[in-house]
Amino acid sequence: MDVDGSKLICILNKNWFEIDDIVINILSRLSVKSITLCKSVSKDWYRLINSPPFIKAQLIWSKENPLYIVYPHMYFIPNVYFMEGNGEIIDRIPLPACRNFSSLSMICSFNGLICCINYASPLDMTEVSDLDILICNPAIQEVLVLPNGSPSIEDPSIGVAFGPGINEYKVFRFFYAACELKVKHLECEVYSSMTESWRRLESVEHCPMDSTHVFVNGRVYWFICSEEHLVPGSILSVDMDENFREIRLPDEFSENSFLIDLDGCLSLVVVYDEDEEKMSIWVLKDCNESIWEKKCSDYIPIDAIECVDSVAARKNEIFFITSAHYLVFNVDYKTWTELDIAGTFEENFPVAFAFTESLLPCNRPLGS
Repeated sequence: MDVDGSKLICILNKNWFEIDDIVINILSRLSVKSITLCKSVSKDWYRLINSPPFIKAQLIWSKENPLYIVYPHMYFIPNVYFMEGNGEIIDRIPLPACRNFSSLSMICSFNGLICCINYASPLDMTEVSDLDILICNPAIQEVLVLPNGSPSIEDPSIGVAFGPGINEYKVFRFFYAACELKVKHLECEVYSSMTESWRRLESVEHCPMDSTHVFVNGRVYWFICSEEHLVPGSILSVDMDENFREIRLPDEFSENSFLIDLDGCLSLVVVYDEDEEKMSIWVLKDCNESIWEKKCSDYIPIDAIECVDSVAARKNEIFFITSAHYLVFNVDYKTWTELDIAGTFEENFPVAFAFTESLLPCNRPLGS
């Protein structure tokens, strides 16, 4: 047996095991909070936990056991909640680094990184509008505030694409630049985590309705306004290579609809206007031809006067937050479970996203 700190190698049943691999296999299954505590055990463990192989191994294991992250809208120090599918609250984490940003909105979650924005609307059309964009990893209490984008005479719309590296990302920012004769001109710029700067794209034809979006298999998806300007008329998508595409909506559609990632597929949850208690789930089968397939329909076990405020998907289940209930719908078995968590959160109308705990840094490439 050769003793050399963390490089200890044992011979067992004619198989070779390196202690680093064994420790990674064990510790990577713990929660990020427990892993953080393990850093103080020894210098070797500190080095190992901060290494790219460990961070990648932890992420792989965490993806097999995703949580929900629930964010109540708050005006002061924001808190996020990690929640299991059965409603068990795993942790409540404040974001103290965000205390200088009032009324933050969470708009996406991927690989443990979340994006929050803070609108600062102009008083009139002669002033410019901007927003604060924050990339955060709440599990390790790390926050990055992106540099300001170009001036806009209307509130910009945001979307985040993640990749190709596990903690690389691009932020798409749609804005209206002021032109002569007070004519507004739609433009789009992209922030890259690799260059840490904004770059303006040549031209764009469509602007998302707002910053509500979903990232699925390398593409970002938003709703585009219809001619009435208040309801979605189609879907705008863009990939990591900055190729844009417009996708038609299915025939059965309502104003109260939600884009989700359902088990790796872009899907649409439609809550019907004429019957608030009924919903359908549509899955996009062909983005080139805008072909949708209805996966299922069911009645939501809520009162007719309730509104669905937020929808999130995790594997084969969908989490509905209404004005009075928290419900989980199992897509495979078409069953509903009501979660007894009313009153858990500080404010009304929380939003939820699928969440994977990770150790990924949000302000530098992994391994740098």
